[in-house]
Amino acid sequence: MLKVHTEKMPANAGSMTAEQSSTTLYQRFGKRSFDTILSLAGLIVASPLFLVTAVCIKLDDPKGPILFKQQRGVTNNKTFNIYKFRTMSQEAPHNMASRNLASADDYITPVGKFLRKKSIDELPQLLNIFLGQMAFIGPRPVTLSEQDLLKLREAYGLGNIKGGVSGLAQISGRDKLLPNEKVKYDSEYAEKITFKNDVKLVIGTVISVLKREDIVEGKLKKNTEK
Repeated sequence: MLKVHTEKMPANAGSMTAEQSSTTLYQRFGKRSFDTILSLAGLIVASPLFLVTAVCIKLDDPKGPILFKQQRGVTNNKTFNIYKFRTMSQEAPHNMASRNLASADDYITPVGKFLRKKSIDELPQLLNIFLGQMAFIGPRPVTLSEQDLLKLREAYGLGNIKGGVSGLAQISGRDKLLPNEKVKYDSEYAEKITFKNDVKLVIGTVISVLKREDIVEGKLKKNTEK
């Protein structure tokens, strides 16, 4: 894996865009088939867990909805509603990532803490994948408040890459990465979109989730904001 440096975006970023790279047969047909089959299987297998989770959310906080939806995108040009199991109270700011809140724990419900710990809250994104709005692997869609990252992705021509539940950036530092570091990992992935790499990243994601690596709730510490 390439090492990531934190230098500024080069002036000729447009010449290195993912949009100009050749599209493989896997990108055109295989990746979507891979996502459709796996997401459908996941929805069927996880349906009992969906039901149990929905009941727990309602028992814990009857006032709010079961699902949380939020507008996100890889860039500003293509946005959609991403789905998650609701883990926060109704008072939580809606269009802001929890890691950017001063005190995310003040808003996370008791059941929500468990769902986040086990990454169960992300399961409804199987529906996003099945509908063709997302892929299993790709640049992680972010809230529209994260303009630094969205604009960097646009500059690097990542607008045509479908957002993913996980990706190279997510298993290489996740919440601890700065925007320019995330974009470099996203660009590295965009240059090598293959079945083999996607399988590796799916396996890497499972390992990362089990280890609870690089997850930050609430404001990042100052030494990671330089």
